[in-house]
Amino acid sequence: RPHGTPAANRKVLIVGAGDAGAMVAREMQKNPQLGQQPVGFLDDDPVKGQKQIHGLRVLGTIATLATVVEQRRVDEVVIAIPTAGGRTVRDVVERCQALGLPSRVMPGIYELLGGKLSVNRLRSVDIADLLRRPQVNAHSESPEYLKGACVVVTGAGGSIGSELCRQVAYAGPSRLLLLGHGENSIFDIAAELRTRFPNVAVQAMIADVRDRDRILRIFRTVQPQVVFHAAAHKHVALMEDNAAEAVTNNVTGTRNVVDAAIAVGVHRFVMVSTDKAAAPSNMMGASKRVAELIVQRAARTQKRAFVVVRFGNVLGSRGSVVPIFKAQIERGGPVTVTHPEVRRYFMTIPEAVHLILQAGGIGVGGELFVLDMGEPVLLREMAADMIRLSGLDESEVPIVFTGLKPGEKLNEILWEDGATIEPTARGDIRRVREAAVADDGRLDDIINRLTEAAARDDRDRIARLFQECVPSVNLTLRPTESAPGPSLVQKQPSV
Repeated sequence: RPHGTPAANRKVLIVGAGDAGAMVAREMQKNPQLGQQPVGFLDDDPVKGQKQIHGLRVLGTIATLATVVEQRRVDEVVIAIPTAGGRTVRDVVERCQALGLPSRVMPGIYELLGGKLSVNRLRSVDIADLLRRPQVNAHSESPEYLKGACVVVTGAGGSIGSELCRQVAYAGPSRLLLLGHGENSIFDIAAELRTRFPNVAVQAMIADVRDRDRILRIFRTVQPQVVFHAAAHKHVALMEDNAAEAVTNNVTGTRNVVDAAIAVGVHRFVMVSTDKAAAPSNMMGASKRVAELIVQRAARTQKRAFVVVRFGNVLGSRGSVVPIFKAQIERGGPVTVTHPEVRRYFMTIPEAVHLILQAGGIGVGGELFVLDMGEPVLLREMAADMIRLSGLDESEVPIVFTGLKPGEKLNEILWEDGATIEPTARGDIRRVREAAVADDGRLDDIINRLTEAAARDDRDRIARLFQECVPSVNLTLRPTESAPGPSLVQKQPSV
């Protein structure tokens, strides 16, 4: 049956018989000019099934929606469960879509009470609602190796770095050094940690990982036992236009931190990398792939627990799609997605920190660890989820496709062809062994040449050197440039 009843007499079924649902029903009854007539409620709570609310009954559970809609000739469904998770909301919305029935998600109860009709009427979207998979349990006991240790976190002011600092502080280190280049973000996280963890000696240092001498002086002063290296440039499009920065920060900076760690005898070192380092197609990914090689070389030559973790896209981190989509929805759209078929692996910030901390405990040396993130998510579906979960639909906030950006892949991969994937004691974390590793003796030479090319801001030279170092790199070169020189890669298993 087509649901086309005139607006003056639209029958509305309310999902949720709590305070919010009762308020929605009462407002409709008190304001007949709205043209909405509540016919009853659906609620999965058996206790509420026995009640009458403003003269209306609970007609069934969410599972009975189709039957109730047909019996009561419902024209619209309003979802009024402010505390419901994304799965419940998505379930109701999808049931309505299958019936060709309009649905709306009401915002939180306080927004309703205040009568706000600005962007504040949007329902708060829980980040975990967007994963389309169960979230990995990231609340296991704090790792023993952090208790009483002196710990350094680089990039400590970032979205991931700051949460990592909180979890490290919770584990009870003897000292926690926050190292970062942005003074405001470092100031904020240092102030928070000193308040929350008064028994932890928190020290904040403003320093750039590109300053080799300063990093070494800091490490010699602090004498850390554990280092988490999260400082990096991460935005693909920005690094395509600023390749020299990708080199100096991600490659040279990583070598500086690793060399300082070796000099003072650091026992455990975890570097944060990205899925864009697997068969890289952009400057950022290529720079992180070379940074991985630096850490893995140190593990082999020094026989220490230096390891790498590869992330997917981190939901809610600065510059990620979620805050961008949220801002676009608040402005009324459109929500921009590069391509209808672009897919990405996603993880939450707690999952990312969980992977870092666990890798630091189970790593022996040279390993590459990846979290089981399920199947990659279509960005257009995530955008549609955010619009629906905010309480709107695509007629109000459209999705538009803008085209892939330079260096951007349609689909990301977590490891390269020929890699061996092994389980770990942590079932949600995999150990990856990729077939190609750079020749230890010549890695420094190519990094030096990369640094020289970066000093001249010679993007094409940088691209050729990346390709020379890692055969899987696929970067755009000018047609007139010569082919890359001989590979510096030996085909042998990594450790």
